[in-house]
Amino acid sequence: MLTRRTLLATATTLAASSVLAQAPVTNDPVAILTAIYARAASGKGDGGGAFIIESKAAKAKYLSKSLIALWAKSDAHTPKGDIGPVDFDPVTNSQDPDVASFKVTTEKMEADKATLAVAFTGHRKDRKDEAEQVIRYDFVREADKWKIDDIKGAIEDQAWSIRAMLADSLKS
Repeated sequence: MLTRRTLLATATTLAASSVLAQAPVTNDPVAILTAIYARAASGKGDGGGAFIIESKAAKAKYLSKSLIALWAKSDAHTPKGDIGPVDFDPVTNSQDPDVASFKVTTEKMEADKATLAVAFTGHRKDRKDEAEQVIRYDFVREADKWKIDDIKGAIEDQAWSIRAMLADSLKS
């Protein structure tokens, strides 16, 4: 005999499993970048986005396993006391972060990889080249979570890629 409590528990379990089955991937590249840049733009916009690479835990939260492994190899290859190849905030493409506003645009979206661009402006308006205010992110899906697999930008007409910088550091 089914009691009211059993029926209620069964209905609750079925409703919860239905919601979980229908729930989309809990993170998507647009949401991830929006959260990163909202944090970078908060306050005076000078906090930057280096928080995504500041620790092993932060890297594990935001970066792909292969990018983390490459970064670890690069760090191990860097002479003690030296700064590694990424000596700036890649989220803001600067040493002196300044984010007032931003717009995230999806350039390519596939089942397991995506490329998005973030165009941002600063409070100071001291950037000469608009290309320096566009950062591209390559994402990969790992275990149903989107992770950043590369960050790309340009400074003084020179393109850069975090993945390429890390790989190049291993050649010397």
